[in-house]
Amino acid sequence: MTPVAQLLGVGTPETVRKWCRQVQVDAGKRPGVSTEEAAELKRLKRENAELKRANVILRSASAFFAAELDRPQR
Repeated sequence: MTPVAQLLGVGTPETVRKWCRQVQVDAGKRPGVSTEEAAELKRLKRENAELKRANVILRSASAFFAAELDRPQR
């Protein structure tokens, strides 16, 4: 792998090995998480974090408006 890594201008032969393993996973010839599954998982984690932030904001706004409703009107 070292000559291949050098030929490709890649830092280490391990990088080429990882690429080869990932191709095998993507082709279903090796167990593991495919590139497509990893991208979907990353997208879902990002979406989950965004929804959690939105829930915090909505809870805070709800508490604020509930407190405003409980105040005596002038």
